[in-house]
This record gives sequence, structure tokens and C-alpha cells, in this order.
Amino acid sequence: MTKVQPQPITADLRRWIASQLDIGATAQDIVLSMQASGWSPGVAQGALAEALDSRAVLAAADAAMAKVGPAGHLPEPAIADGSHTLVAAGHTVHVACSMRRPRVVVFDDLLTADECEALVELARPRLARSETVDHATGGNEVNAARTSEGMFFSRGETPLIAHVEARIAALLNWPVDRGEGLQVLRYGPGAEYRPHHDYFDPAQPGSTSVLRRGGQRVATLVIYLKAPARGGATVFPDVDLDVAPVRGSAVFFSYDKPHASTRTLHGGAPVFEGEKWVATKWLREDVFT
Repeated sequence: MTKVQPQPITADLRRWIASQLDIGATAQDIVLSMQASGWSPGVAQGALAEALDSRAVLAAADAAMAKVGPAGHLPEPAIADGSHTLVAAGHTVHVACSMRRPRVVVFDDLLTADECEALVELARPRLARSETVDHATGGNEVNAARTSEGMFFSRGETPLIAHVEARIAALLNWPVDRGEGLQVLRYGPGAEYRPHHDYFDPAQPGSTSVLRRGGQRVATLVIYLKAPARGGATVFPDVDLDVAPVRGSAVFFSYDKPHASTRTLHGGAPVFEGEKWVATKWLREDVFT
């Protein structure tokens, strides 16, 4: 007897369901359409349940943030009172160190080992050569300064992504919808990202189209999913700071203006042995679309 292989719930299928929900399709319409395309009823209903669960988590996080509002004009963890242990969406995160100028905070235990591994495995099949923003056009381009591989998740693409995004929103006091989708990057031996700024230079013609999607970037969170044996630190050359890539930890930094005076020039030092995986979340001043 031939064994029937189960149909996988793929990333493309999740994105298609999300697009159907966005245009107002009902749950019944989506399931019937999937069945007409050859998906089994069980897989169709399971994939739809995943999508609805992800949306529920994000909606709850945004509703909670709407009640309290952002903590000022920039994302900021609630550590002004000296707290070094924070609870974000039910998860305990520890503050390892902080710097006021530039505003840099290093968190321990932001993700569990299982969450790190799950994100790596979700991202692995979709990796491609990383690109940077083309300042002339606002599009993307391959740049010799960035030698990693990467991919983007859409916001709330899976329940895991939704839970991580809700945790970040609670930790940094910034709504989920003011963040770009998580980007996962892999740096193999010799790979690096030379020092750069994350904000968009308003003087560049390509920035106009990028800024329409949610305004300026105001903060960055880099989460370490897998640590190399040697190398791969996140470096801040203007302040001589190196942050070691420890699995599950993260470095956060914010910038109140798109200018080098923020001293947020940073880069990914070359990996000398092993591989480094990170997940990056960029936060915008307005709702990102």
C-alpha cells in the first residue's frame, strides 16, 4: 500500500491565507477555495486556524499598547527606575547592560533556545543573498558591504512570529504595527556587515518612497539565534562597544534623528569560525505598511 504523505503548511500558503483575510474573505470561503485547489479539509482548517491565532496575538498586543501608548517619542524598555528584570508578554527578560548615549541596551534571555532553533528552521529554506536599500531608487540591491544570507517574515506570519513580535512590543513599549517584519540573517565563515546606519537618509532620492511606508526608522533590535565559535560581534565603532552574539540575547539601540550624531554607526564583525544567525526587528515612527 502506498503511504500518503501529509500536505505541509508552507510559508506561501500562510501568506496566501493572510492576503485573503486582508481583502475580507470569510473563513468558509478560504477553506472551500483551498479544498477546490486540492488541499485536504484538515490541512485547510489547520492552516486557517494558525493564521487566525497569529492575528489574535498581534491584535491583543496592539490593543494593550493602545491603552498605554508609546513611552515617549522613541521605543524604550521600562528600566528608568533601575529595573533589571522585565516581564514582557509573560516572558522574563534580563537587562545585561545599558548605555545612555547612544541608547543601547543588551538583553539576556529574550528568546528561549527552542524559539531560536525554531526561527532558524523556519527561515532556512527561504534564505537568499542579503540586500540593502538602494539610496537612489528606494529599491533593494546586493551590496559588497553585506555578505550574509537573509529573508523576511511578514508580521504575524506564524504563531511563533506573532508571539515574538508581541514580546518585543511589550518589552520596548512600541506597538506591533509600528515594526517591520522580522528579518533573519545567516553569517557563515568570513561573512560580515560593515558599519552602517539603519535610518534612511532623507537627502537621498530613494528615501522618499521608503518613508511612505511608516516614516523613519527610530530603533533596531538584533536578536542572536545562533552564536559562532569565534567572531561575529555587533560593533559600535563610534563608542568602541562590541556586543558578543550570545544565543537568546539581543542588543537594542534607538536613534532620535537620521544623523550620524546619534552615534549609532554599527556593524556585524566577520565570523571567524562557525556561523551566526540573527533576527532583526526595525521599528518605525508610524504604522508600517
